[in-house]
Amino acid sequence: MPIIVNLDVMLAKRKIKSKELAAHVGITEQNLSLLKSGKVKGIRFVTLEKICERLACQPGDILEWQQSEGAEEDTAPAELL
Repeated sequence: MPIIVNLDVMLAKRKIKSKELAAHVGITEQNLSLLKSGKVKGIRFVTLEKICERLACQPGDILEWQQSEGAEEDTAPAELL
C-alpha cells in the first residue's frame, strides 16, 4: 500500500487516546481503528480537518506516500502534470 497512515504515531506524540479523538471527530472508535490500520479506501476532508484540528498537525503528519516496490517513476510529460 503506497499510502501509509501515521495516525497512531501522532496520537502517541500528543498523548491523546483514540476514544477522545473519535469523540471530537464524530466517528466511532471502530472506524478510527480502521483508519489507523490503513484499511479504509478514503477519508473525507472534513474528517481529516477535524483530526488535524484536535492533534494540532498537518495532513502530511498523518498521511505519507511511499512508492511501491518495482514501480518506476512517473514519466508523464510535464505539461500533463
